[in-house]
Amino acid sequence: MSSAPASDDVPGFVASVVVPAHDEERGIARSLGALLDGSGPFDVVVVCNGCTDRTADVARGFGPPVRVIEIEEASKSAAVRAGNAATDVFPRVHVDADVALSGADVARLLDALRQPGVLAVAPRRVVPRDGCSLVVRWYYDVWEQLPQVASGLFGRGAFALSRDAQERVSALPVVMSDDLAASDAFTDEERRVVDDATVTVWPPRTTADLLRRRVRVATGNAQARDAGVRREDSATSLSTLIDMARGRPSLLPRIGVFLAVTVLARLRARRLIRSGDFTTWQRDESSRA
Repeated sequence: MSSAPASDDVPGFVASVVVPAHDEERGIARSLGALLDGSGPFDVVVVCNGCTDRTADVARGFGPPVRVIEIEEASKSAAVRAGNAATDVFPRVHVDADVALSGADVARLLDALRQPGVLAVAPRRVVPRDGCSLVVRWYYDVWEQLPQVASGLFGRGAFALSRDAQERVSALPVVMSDDLAASDAFTDEERRVVDDATVTVWPPRTTADLLRRRVRVATGNAQARDAGVRREDSATSLSTLIDMARGRPSLLPRIGVFLAVTVLARLRARRLIRSGDFTTWQRDESSRA
């Protein structure tokens, strides 16, 4: 593992940002460019895990305060552990390399973390549909309106934790759906979605890539459930979709598409779940820059 100078070499950081990145040469500049808008100072640790492209070189090109660590294992969980070990600055912000969260929005998250009793926060997600297939657009039209999707910290590619919250999350079992596990580790009173902070999460553009992503989610959700780190109310129930259809009958065709994608993804995930394969990352390429 190649490392960068420890965070305490440069005092005065208001937060640390851990960015796991696997072959994100095309997107890491977009992510770091948004993050480094002068709103810091943040200790930014990019952990390149199992990269076979120029991700590390692109990240190093940003200079301080970005520090780059390289590990051989292609594993998001291993990358997060390495990033956490490389900084002692709190609050701790976790940002995926394929989303865009500005430094100003990080500052808004930190403000929310200062509220009494709040341990974990995440920004409001923005999911641009430009260039996406009809199936993808209709799927996300329903998905974004699900109550647990609206209130949970998962599916945003970014969240911020206090020191106590990070200790709680670090003690969780290692699961593929790490953002779901982190979200469900906190009560509704302890976690908060900060509406005036936004993160851009690019969805898959093609139906095939949407299915790949949803197979990964279905596999990870099953693992999280079996590990006891998923709350029952974070799962989508048929009654939730029925209530949505009753309240907005115009959504019925979209709900039909949502159900079809969900059922097909779960069927495809069964083989992975039965074999205990919770490491194969069903990655979509169409959402990347």
